[in-house]
Amino acid sequence: MTAIPGPLETVQALAPLVAEHADSIETERCLPKPVVRALIESGVFKLLAPRALGGAEADPITACRTLEELSRLDGSTGWCAHIAADYSLFGGLLPAEAAREIYSEPGAVVAGTFRRNGTARRVPGGYHVSGRWGFASGISHSTWTIGGFNVYDGDMPRFTASGVPEPRMLFFPTADAEIIDTWHVAGLRGTGSHDYAVNDLFVPERRAFWFSDKPVQPGPLYTLPAMALFVALMTSVTLGIARHAIDSLTELAHVKQPSGVAEVLRESPHAQARIGEAEGLLRAGRAFLYEAVEEAWDVALSGRHLTWEQRGLLWLSGVQATTQALQAVNLMFRAGGASSNFQSVPLERCLRDIRAASQHRLLQLSNFEVAGQFFLGFDMVGTAWGRDFRGDA
Repeated sequence: MTAIPGPLETVQALAPLVAEHADSIETERCLPKPVVRALIESGVFKLLAPRALGGAEADPITACRTLEELSRLDGSTGWCAHIAADYSLFGGLLPAEAAREIYSEPGAVVAGTFRRNGTARRVPGGYHVSGRWGFASGISHSTWTIGGFNVYDGDMPRFTASGVPEPRMLFFPTADAEIIDTWHVAGLRGTGSHDYAVNDLFVPERRAFWFSDKPVQPGPLYTLPAMALFVALMTSVTLGIARHAIDSLTELAHVKQPSGVAEVLRESPHAQARIGEAEGLLRAGRAFLYEAVEEAWDVALSGRHLTWEQRGLLWLSGVQATTQALQAVNLMFRAGGASSNFQSVPLERCLRDIRAASQHRLLQLSNFEVAGQFFLGFDMVGTAWGRDFRGDA
């Protein structure tokens, strides 16, 4: 089995191809087939899948760096890669038969959402499922799709011991779902994050699991809390977009001559200060994220489980880093003046993309309030954060 290249090697190989298709990624609202094929061949889409299934089973630090560097090339490409890479983690959580069925194919790509918009009625051997979901990034190039469901016995909902509706995540071939063209948006246009639906589809029991289930595959990667890990990987995309914005402003500053000024932009004290501020914001947020990820990985390698505080810091670091990355991109856009509005300058695309990414529920500013409650000693068990940490909701 060929090992996946390191982050910089992967990006260096993909950079010319992504640049060639940058415009079509935006206009077609999806990743072009050559880009998808290259991402599959590079192993990025199966970054967290078990080695036993042909995945890289990469450690979280390597995964974050890979997605960060890819997102530095293009936000939509990085976002689609993070979704597929995140969902490749499920190869270590699903029952072994289903994991082989879904992930053993070299071109396996999983899309969808675990928001519980669906109804799964138990029948012999599995479930009859129906539902509609939104924000299925990369579904047009996926082979399998997931959906979140509440479980029913006939017309009666089932409940867990803690009194919440019993949740399940179910996998079905993308070909069995209806893809509904809804992705007409400002940012991350190339992710093709359309709605999708299924109606009375049979899904066998082996393709069902939830985050609280015991991992099937051995290894420290599959002991980490999936939701908090996904926050870190998602944040890597925003860090890459912000780095792209700083790169773009730096390049522009060497040639742009502001109206009524004799010197190019790089000579402007205002531009110099904004670049310095942006670098400080981005590097500080990035350092916090990687510190939290490295601590979590050290704990996993030791065979221990993360404490609540370590889980909280992993989540908080992602929200903080994304907030600062967004501030850095805003600074670069303003510093570029009127030139920033032109599509020929990547700044306007970086701004649209990072604004879209930062709107995701896992990265929204409301998470700061919950973090404050946590550090003030509130009982987090009954909160959404607490349920996400435990994986039972």
